[in-house]
Amino acid sequence: MKLQDFRFFEPLRVRWGEIDAQQVVFNAHYQNYFDVAVGGYWRGLALPYMETMDQLGGDLFVRKATLEYLGSARYDDQLRIGVRCERIGHSSLQMLCAVFRGTELLVHGELIYVFADRASASPREVPAELRSLIEGFEAGEPVVEVRVGSWAELGAEAGAIRQAVFVDEQKIPAEMEWDSADESCVHAVAFNRFGQALATGRLLEHVPGVAKIGRMAVLRSMRGSRIGREVLEALMQAGRQRGEREAVLHAQLSAAGFYTRAGFVQRGAAFEEAGIGHVEMVRAL
Repeated sequence: MKLQDFRFFEPLRVRWGEIDAQQVVFNAHYQNYFDVAVGGYWRGLALPYMETMDQLGGDLFVRKATLEYLGSARYDDQLRIGVRCERIGHSSLQMLCAVFRGTELLVHGELIYVFADRASASPREVPAELRSLIEGFEAGEPVVEVRVGSWAELGAEAGAIRQAVFVDEQKIPAEMEWDSADESCVHAVAFNRFGQALATGRLLEHVPGVAKIGRMAVLRSMRGSRIGREVLEALMQAGRQRGEREAVLHAQLSAAGFYTRAGFVQRGAAFEEAGIGHVEMVRAL
């Protein structure tokens, strides 16, 4: 197995508690690494796992797990865990996993999952929509579609995400979250291949020539994927199409790194909005 055999990778760093008396990663931890990486694979597919399995009416159960050890990882090694769906049978998924340190393959293995009824654990046929999504992902197809439109077109989905993230999770008062600007804003919502809305944001004119991006929200289970970046790119493209030359936003301090990686730079000192630390950030369009 080589790095180029995988489209998806989960980065991991070896922790002190994972090494044994031989000063290498204890062998059983590699199975946990695979589990973590498979969870990341579902995010790579833009699938909130529990919600998706509820929608499909089943769940995935491990039937077989094998590992082959070629080398050893050590404390503080930075690893990349590759995951690939090799084969989809009638009711099973064959997942291949590989642990790389740089380009060196340390451990590889196979996980066999069976799609089954949750209550009885009796096997069921892998749903056609799940099969299509996985095969498309492995072939390089996109897994999300970002739709741009008005509040009338996207408000139901955008509002549900913002309610979950800002009001329910971050405890921002509802009266501070909702305003009349929604009706005149350009909104963007990212949908996965199952039609689930996962992330949103909006854009309005700040001053002539300057677009203000705001209300950026990604469902908790999807954070760390590229979905938020795709929403941001769609909003910036909408600003360019309107002839605006600059984008400005108020980033929560916890998200400032995300915007920095997207080319935004901080302007001015940090401040508070709704009891949460923010910083103003700008970039040219």
